Amino acid sequence: MKNTIAAFAVFTTLCFPAIAGETPSSDGASLYFVNLENGATVSSPVTVVFGLNGMGVAPAGTEKENTGHHHVLLDRPPLGEGEDGAEELEYGLPSDEHHIHFGGGQTEVTLELTPGDHTLQLVLGDLNHVPHDPPVTSDVISITVE
Repeated sequence: MKNTIAAFAVFTTLCFPAIAGETPSSDGASLYFVNLENGATVSSPVTVVFGLNGMGVAPAGTEKENTGHHHVLLDRPPLGEGEDGAEELEYGLPSDEHHIHFGGGQTEVTLELTPGDHTLQLVLGDLNHVPHDPPVTSDVISITVE
């Protein structure tokens, strides 16, 4: 199933660049971690619950105004920063160990994380895995896994 989701993410990212970055977000929409705080010390596996206000959740590929699906950025710079920052804002989020897609409309995940420090950021993507305009993101949080 994981490979199917990854293949769909790559397909939609490559096939729909003409509409990239053009999906508007709702005024005041916010994305946040329900059960984790910046600086938390946790044990693996780590359950991460996604919170969203002002918009709805819909599976990838669903064209419905004011909706999107979740992505977790893991151990990488904030959205729009770093080596691939500009491309992910324009063409969509890649699918790899640092960009975890939840195209089925999931609102939580349990992650097996290695002991040590990790960063997490939530990003809402449109039907094609492209961040909305303006992007709906959480703050970047740091956690320590014991």
